[in-house]
Amino acid sequence: MKELRIRTLAAVFLVAGVLSWAGARLWNSVGTLPRVPLAAPIVLALIAAVLLATALSLRTRLKAQRERRPGAKGVDPMMAARAVVFGQASALVAALVAGMYGGTGAFLLESLDIPARRDQAIYAGFSVLAGLAVIAAAFFLERVCKLPEDDDTNGETTAAA
Repeated sequence: MKELRIRTLAAVFLVAGVLSWAGARLWNSVGTLPRVPLAAPIVLALIAAVLLATALSLRTRLKAQRERRPGAKGVDPMMAARAVVFGQASALVAALVAGMYGGTGAFLLESLDIPARRDQAIYAGFSVLAGLAVIAAAFFLERVCKLPEDDDTNGETTAAA
């Protein structure tokens, strides 16, 4: 399984941001602007919390398993792999969504004197922050589930116990 790359996530974020900013300018020329929903940062923050909780749970279980504590509950390798895939997918989507709201928010910075647009810019900013939290939690989850490097894997990592 390939590791997440910051470069890829940054590229997705930047492309989505530029396209969103251009789309917001175009949409504004017809007199309206798509809304940034209040639920956007909330949903992203919930996903970040789920990823973080999963990572902390797996880390605790793996540590207990390594220390050979009596009654330690092991980690199923497939469950760990699924968790990493969920984290990677969440990070990619979060980079896309955060870029989209970041571009819209950047456009809205031009008109902060209008209360409705100021609120939209705030929601967009919180969405970007929550998207970054999802990405950070995904990297942490990936780090928790990473196996030590083997010589025969040629730099690829696998997620498992």
